Parts: sequence; C-alpha cells; structure tokens
Amino acid sequence: MSFRVAVGGISHETNTYCKEQTQLNDFVIWRGEEIMANSRGVRSYLGGMLQGAAQLGACVVPTFFARATPSGTIAAPAYQAMRGELLAGVEAALPLDAVALSLHGAGVVDGTDDLEADLCQAVRDLVGPEVKIVVSLDLHGNVTQAMVDAADICYGVHHYPHTDGYERGQEAVAAIPSLLNGEWKPISHVQHLPMLVPAAPTAVHPAKTVNELCWAAEKRPGVLDCTFFHGFPYTDTPQVGAMVMVTANNERALARQVAADIAAWIWEHREDFRRGTLTPAEAIAQALTIEAGPVVINDTADNPGGGAPGDGTHVLRALLEAGLDRTCYGFIADPESAEQAHAAGVGRQVRLTLGGKYDDFHGAPLELEAYVKCLTDGRFILSTPQGRGSQVDLGKMARLVVGGVDILVGSVRNQVLDPEVFLLHGIDVTRYRIVALKSSAHFRGGFQDIARAIVTADSPGLTTLDVSHFTRRRTPRPIWPLDPTT
Repeated sequence: MSFRVAVGGISHETNTYCKEQTQLNDFVIWRGEEIMANSRGVRSYLGGMLQGAAQLGACVVPTFFARATPSGTIAAPAYQAMRGELLAGVEAALPLDAVALSLHGAGVVDGTDDLEADLCQAVRDLVGPEVKIVVSLDLHGNVTQAMVDAADICYGVHHYPHTDGYERGQEAVAAIPSLLNGEWKPISHVQHLPMLVPAAPTAVHPAKTVNELCWAAEKRPGVLDCTFFHGFPYTDTPQVGAMVMVTANNERALARQVAADIAAWIWEHREDFRRGTLTPAEAIAQALTIEAGPVVINDTADNPGGGAPGDGTHVLRALLEAGLDRTCYGFIADPESAEQAHAAGVGRQVRLTLGGKYDDFHGAPLELEAYVKCLTDGRFILSTPQGRGSQVDLGKMARLVVGGVDILVGSVRNQVLDPEVFLLHGIDVTRYRIVALKSSAHFRGGFQDIARAIVTADSPGLTTLDVSHFTRRRTPRPIWPLDPTT
C-alpha cells in the first residue's frame, strides 16, 4: 500500500529548574532534505521512520525538525517560530495520507505546559481527521491523555538507555497502512501514577520487570501497544510523574484495564524504584575495592542529558583529592578553559579556573595547573547503539593531565554516551583503572560491555537522584517519594 507521509518534529526534554530559558539558537534545526541527509542510516527515531517508509515504498516529504540538548523552559517566541515553520512545512506537503512526528514527551514552553499536546493538536487542526498522525516518544516523557488523543497512535521507547528509538520510529511508520485501511482503530489510555521516578535503567529490576509485563500485555488480543513511561522528574508541571500508556484496537475498556493492572503492579513495588546513593568520595572508595578495571564512575547529578550544566566539579575534585592514577574524566563543559588550552598549545603547562561557572550548586571552580596533552576539534561519530552513526560536535576540546588524572574539557554541553570522545583524545579507556563520566544511564549502552563494574556517584546537581531536593510549586501533591502518605 503506497502512501504519502510528512516527517518532522520538535524534540526537547525540559528541565524547568534550569535558571535560563532555552532560545531558538539553542536548537539544531534541519529543514527539508537536511532531515534525510542527517537521519538516513542513523539509529535514531527519524532514522527508523525513514527506514520504515522505505520498506513500505512510501513517499516521504521531510518538513522541519528541531532538537536541543535538555535544558530550561523553552522561550515562547522560540517555540512559536519552530511550531509555525513545522506547520508551514506540513501544509506545503498537502495532500498527505499521514504525518510522522519525532517528539519527546517532556517539552515545556513558557506559557504552555504540554508542548507535545499543543503541537499534535495544531497538526490535527491543519490536516483534518482523515490524515493519520503517528508519533514517537521518549521513555522520560510526562505523557498526557491530551497528547495521545491528538494523534492516532504513539510509540514510546522501552529501554533506558534508549537503544530502541530506531525501532520505535520504524514501528510508528509501519502502523500507517493498518490505520489507513481501517484494520486498526486505536484507542489509547494514559494511566497516571503519583510517582517521581529517578533514573531507572531497564536492564535490571524493577524497570526490567515492568517492561516484561508490558510485553506480555501486548500479546493479548486487541492490545496494540503497552509502554511504561518513567516520566521526567526534573520538571515542575501539573503532568509530571510516571504513567502507563496502553493502546487497544477499538476497545477502550481493554486499554483502561490493562493500564490499570500494570500501574497497580508498579505502585505496589514503588519502593523498588528508590535509589540508594553514594557521595563522590564513597563512589571512589567503592571503585577502588574492585580488582582490575576499567571501573566506570558515572557523575549522575551533573548530567547534561537531563539539563545539568556539565561543568560541575564535585566528582572531579574528589578524584584529584584521592591522588589517583590511571584515571580519566570526561568531560567538563568549559569553553573558556578549552580556549585557554588551545591558546597555550600541546606540551605546555596552563593555569586554569576549571568548571563551576554555572552556579555554586554544582561545585566551586577548580584552580589547577595542568599539562596540555592533546587538542582537538571535538568532532566524532557515535558508535553506541543509541544514535549510532550520528555526528557529534563538541567544539574545541582539550586533554589535560593533572597528576595521574586525564581530564577532558569541551566547549559544548553533552553527556558521554560511548568511548569515542576519549578515543578522539588518544585515550583507550580499557587501559584505565577508573573512567569517570557525566551521564545517568545512557552511557551504559557504550560502556556496559567493557566496564568491570559501574558505580554511581551522586551529589548536589540538577539531575541528582535525590528528587526531594527540588522545590515543587505546581507538581500535584501528594506524590511519592516526597510525601509519606500518597
């Protein structure tokens, strides 16, 4: 069955606790054929959508796509500009059989709490009821009923790290023929849970167990999809929390029942989601008890992949104070220090005030004298299953040496997903005793097969596992684990 589908989207995970708003120039924007050029063959949501369309022989019309590293609330003018351009692209592509949107689920705009519901409804109003709208969503979306009601069917990733984004994009487009021929009449139900779930990798219980329950539910006659959304706890909005989304084929009662059953299991086992934490010093001490290496210490509280600034110093300070050797750290986002290293040149000593420039919360700056070992342009290709083939550009970067610690410094905020950023600077992580990096869980896709062990270090930061730290003015209360009775 041949059909014509427009492809585009706006993807942003919004941390409303960031002190600044996200502006238009913070987004990477692809228009028209740029979407095709940057997504073909890449393990991303869009890459999966394009592959799904190619397998079905569909005509793809690329429109507009914008994405930004997780950050603060999106400025209203920025969103209106992107929304307007996407809608204009869809309108210019008419007539269409379908629209495929790569979204996130945790987008917040100044004045608009639910970016995805607003955008999907705007597309629906433009194309009318007969054109099918299929959507891919992130597992950390704060998904709402309004969001899914505006689309025909939504697919969220199941894994954290999100190694299955490609498959979910593919699945979304593969659904279009069944929607067009009337075989599928999806009805989706979102069951909200009053829970703030900290980072919960899906390779282990309890998130692994919930996924198994969802997959078992999908085998039931009439169930088209079942997804557990962890939600994004670093957001203060009325829709924040975890949720189960079930889509059934023209059976509303079935969708509600399955969602309620799985939500009940999650609620009953909510304490299994509570994360014990180690301070940076405690994490280092634990790592040193493990023979051989590499042992990965992930700096979860300063994870740029959740909106943190990436220039936090708590973990790096502890590494330096421990007097370690055969240790590397990736990476501090500090363009000023990267520029100083480039100005000094390879083989020179340089005095730096490193990191700690965003605020005091993430740690004070480090006053260091470092040896400049290597300088690069910060450009490489991801090898991790999540986003494999994607071009990364972190601007001017430097490898500095302080005692027995190699420190990477970059110019652009980003979490570490795989060893490629280390390899770019001549570091083979398999030869190191300790590899420290900024990420909460996505790094596991690139490091779990080479790490002797993984130890999480927590500290003050915008993505700390201690979600009770944040002031809640708009979050519905009571909510677990903040309130003793929920």
